[in-house]
Amino acid sequence: MSLATVYNTLNQFTEAGMLRQVAVDAERSYFDTNAGSHQHFYIEEDRTLIDIPDDLIAMASIPSPPNGTSIDRIDVVIRIKRT
Repeated sequence: MSLATVYNTLNQFTEAGMLRQVAVDAERSYFDTNAGSHQHFYIEEDRTLIDIPDDLIAMASIPSPPNGTSIDRIDVVIRIKRT
């Protein structure tokens, strides 16, 4: 099986709402099997995502999107380091 087939399948699952793609930087993204509303801690040394329940994140305000657009989702990735 080619790598392109794997990524095409992952992208199709994402489009169908079965997976959620989480970009942690310009070169790396993860496919999360928890497609529900939640955010993430990212441990940079381990390259590991940890789920944060959505009710533990509070946003004081969100800017209005430009005319003719709507907010699809908001992704929060909190980068953490082991101490």
